[in-house]
Amino acid sequence: MAMGSLSDDDDFNPEINTTPLVDVMLVLLIIFIMTIPVINHAVKLDLPRATSQPNDTKPETINLSIDAQGQVFWNNELMDETQLATRIADAAKVTPQPELHLRADRITPYEKVAQVMSAAQTGGLTKMGFVTEIPK
Repeated sequence: MAMGSLSDDDDFNPEINTTPLVDVMLVLLIIFIMTIPVINHAVKLDLPRATSQPNDTKPETINLSIDAQGQVFWNNELMDETQLATRIADAAKVTPQPELHLRADRITPYEKVAQVMSAAQTGGLTKMGFVTEIPK
């Protein structure tokens, strides 16, 4: 007779006895039920009441548009490259720093868009986004 054989004359039972496991789980359940009120125990205080307004300052939005001919508009005002660089440098000094919304015509040369983006980065503006239209 070898240990672990499944012959009919052995007393070996291959089924797992789950009774001790159930007993341990019930004891753990009782312990957790008893500790929950201790965890939620807090000191009751009557705190003073006050109202305040949050001081959230929204950053300014700059609409920078580039038309099909490569002309740059700062909030609908035509700019040349030197004026654009000056405006970008002034805007970069403002706190909180304004957001630059870049709009470019569909047939605008990519080179002009890249030049404007480079000017914004060189001038110190860090918040820039592209404005597009939803296809119909």
